Amino acid sequence: MTLALRRLSVTPLRQNCTIFSNEAGHAFIIDPGGESDRIFQEVAHLHVEAILLTHGHLDHAGGARPLRDLLKMSQGKAVPILGPTREDAFLLQSIEKQAAAFGLSGMTHVEPDRYLSDGDTLQLLGHDIEVAHVPGHTPGHVVFIDRLDKRAIVGDTLFRGTVGRTDFAYGSMEQLLSHIEQKLFCLPDDTVVLSGHGLPTMIGTERRTNPAFQGRRSV
Repeated sequence: MTLALRRLSVTPLRQNCTIFSNEAGHAFIIDPGGESDRIFQEVAHLHVEAILLTHGHLDHAGGARPLRDLLKMSQGKAVPILGPTREDAFLLQSIEKQAAAFGLSGMTHVEPDRYLSDGDTLQLLGHDIEVAHVPGHTPGHVVFIDRLDKRAIVGDTLFRGTVGRTDFAYGSMEQLLSHIEQKLFCLPDDTVVLSGHGLPTMIGTERRTNPAFQGRRSV
């Protein structure tokens, strides 16, 4: 059964926090970057099974720990935080420092209950959520693929008509492009791409028209 989808634009960086839920009232959340009180209000009537993180930047992970605390008080037990890969641990541990650089507050460092690896599968709400490691924007960035609903939650890797930033000391444009080609462009054309910022797009559209890939491969 198709999962219901709700997206919240959070923090001044307008990051898309994504909430998936089923008819039984269970849910999981991807990238609660901030405004944890607001996110909690959106899911207070649901039983949240997990919080997933695509990568360690403040606008994607900065609200995870405060949200977990709120959910624990509401649900009576801790909700596991899953992902990204261990290569992003240094970013998750420096979220307060990242926030200070943007003049932001209310975001905290977080230690996931489980780091993920390429090829992992998470069973959530009756769906197999595949984990693919797509570094380049950050070293430990992962994307989450739901083949049943034909959705890919891609964080800051792929966007409508562009790709994520790589102008960091740890970034690599070639690494990002090659992993998008290997891990995302193999998906069916009608797979919906849910990016960390901005509007959704489709895998087929980006494979054919995204300027970042023109001249790299036949489509």
